[in-house]
Amino acid sequence: MTQPVKLYVYDLSNGMARQLSRQLTGRQIDGIWHTSVVVFGKEIFYGQGISITEPGRSHHGTPLEVVDMGETSIDEDTFNEYLEEIRQHYTADKYHLLDFNCNSFTEDVIGFLTGRSIPSHIKDLPRDFLSTPFGAALRPTIDAMYRRPVPGAVPPPAAAAAASPNPALASSILQAVASQAQANGNTRPQHNGTAGTQTLTSPVHIITNPASFNHFLKGNRAAVAFFTDQTCAPCKMIEPVFDSLSQEKSGSNGAAFAKIDIGVGMGQALAAEWGIRATPTFMFFLDGKKLDELKGANANELKTQVNLLLFQAFPPHPHTSISVPAIQAVSMNPIIFSQVPPIDTVASKLTSFIDEQGSWPDSAAQKKEEVKSVVQKTVVPYLKLRFQPATPAPKVLPSASPTILTAWTQASLVLASVLPVESLFPLVDMWRLAYLDPAVGSWTASLSGTTDPISIFLPIATKCQESTSKGARNFSLTVLRLLCNAFSSPLLSQKLLRTGEMRDSITALLVPSLLHADGAVRTAAASLAFNVAAVLQKERVDSVRSGKGIRADSEEDLADWEVEMVSALVEALDREKENEEVVHRLTAALAFFVRLSPHYESQVRPLLEVLQSRDILKGKLNKGDRWNVDGGIAKKDVRKLVEEVANKLCA
Repeated sequence: MTQPVKLYVYDLSNGMARQLSRQLTGRQIDGIWHTSVVVFGKEIFYGQGISITEPGRSHHGTPLEVVDMGETSIDEDTFNEYLEEIRQHYTADKYHLLDFNCNSFTEDVIGFLTGRSIPSHIKDLPRDFLSTPFGAALRPTIDAMYRRPVPGAVPPPAAAAAASPNPALASSILQAVASQAQANGNTRPQHNGTAGTQTLTSPVHIITNPASFNHFLKGNRAAVAFFTDQTCAPCKMIEPVFDSLSQEKSGSNGAAFAKIDIGVGMGQALAAEWGIRATPTFMFFLDGKKLDELKGANANELKTQVNLLLFQAFPPHPHTSISVPAIQAVSMNPIIFSQVPPIDTVASKLTSFIDEQGSWPDSAAQKKEEVKSVVQKTVVPYLKLRFQPATPAPKVLPSASPTILTAWTQASLVLASVLPVESLFPLVDMWRLAYLDPAVGSWTASLSGTTDPISIFLPIATKCQESTSKGARNFSLTVLRLLCNAFSSPLLSQKLLRTGEMRDSITALLVPSLLHADGAVRTAAASLAFNVAAVLQKERVDSVRSGKGIRADSEEDLADWEVEMVSALVEALDREKENEEVVHRLTAALAFFVRLSPHYESQVRPLLEVLQSRDILKGKLNKGDRWNVDGGIAKKDVRKLVEEVANKLCA
């Protein structure tokens, strides 16, 4: 007689993830999912070991969702025997919020009972979270939460908060999730044995049945399976090597690692299906197909086989094998505009513009004095303390508080709606300076669905491209410099690059600015193009150095935009015939876009050929149609860079 199988889904954050995830990570995450299996009138879940309670009576309360997972023909006694066998794997000390959690357990149990898999948005949540800058920054702290405490160490929530743009929220969410995730509440643990002695911090999938193994292979391009046995001494010897490899070589561009104990659950049936006759045996899969296998505890050969699998799954970029010393010598640090103007003078100019503005809409008129007060009594003192400190300067410079930034943003919103564009550039220049304060970038990155300075000024600057007035030029120039400084914040630069709407808005200003008639505007635009390209290049270089490589599908959303940027840079290089500094920054930006692009062979290389990019670059080395100065580019380092990009990336 069959029995229905249900999946109970809970949110460990109690709604905080849905409300605050975009603010913290730049991505919408609707919940921190906890799941349990309901079958034979019992709710079974993993936290402090395997726990069992009556359905809906656990400390997690009422499930947000109940998912029908079908029916099972397995009888209750067989299922109970299965649970007893897997208890040795699902112990309290092996729990890990990201790598080995309640969802790992339900995936395994659902596979055993029904041959199905839990919903992908639940399984993929850790990977989605870790792909955000905030998630990557918190990974070491979350790992630390599941290791044995070290005397004198920073408490995990505090350490995690330090990596967050909003420490209070980050600490609150982590504490809530961590306490909910592993608590038993009033549930009844069904095991009195001794907890394990080793903490699992490597992302290894524990698999006990054929259905879960099939789902594992289907869900991962590159996969390594370790067939082991509790009584196998060589298995115990090689296991630490396998765990170390799983930690080093897993991830979005790495391999997935699974461990199958043939004596647990349906492990014997799985071993028979794959012809396992001895342990340890390792199998290597690419796109679900077996490539090779290794028998025995040979650590060096295991490492070689894993590296070979990754090479086949994620071939290295063709440019990693060529020598590009000039490109590698280019710093990936952002170009910033750090000149500090006379702050009182700039503020007075802005105040005079406010006073000279004759007509204020009724809705804004009453705010006129309030706005002036914010500028003079809040913004100016902060900027002077931060950027014109007394002598000697304090060891720790003051940072802008959220209260200051919120009031200043609201004042800026009012002024942007009232003042003509030629009167706004002093306001933008003060913000340009403020973005050199790391706190301002982090605060802007944390905002979600709320107006921020960049979203106020960017649309106005884009419209200014249609005007040839001096005021429009000054405003656009200052906004470009502000954006350059914004890229000095790692969190904000990721948000600007990865948020499609924001990226498109920046591109709409940047591309025409690269061709502007004014040299200062072109210099600022080339600097911004460099900063954008440098963020992308750093990510790619880190992926190559980690051995994971770069996959086209990991940057699929950037493909068309990258083509647009490369095209704009080549056209700007073709038109720039006198300013070496602009050529330097444009060439470096082009190199960063092209060098490790996952779309190089399919899209970028053909585009470079059509645009005759090599001839354009070489034309800068001597006076001619593409360069007006005698002798061509004079600076040796710029000449070397131009030659290298032309001959090695555009060939």
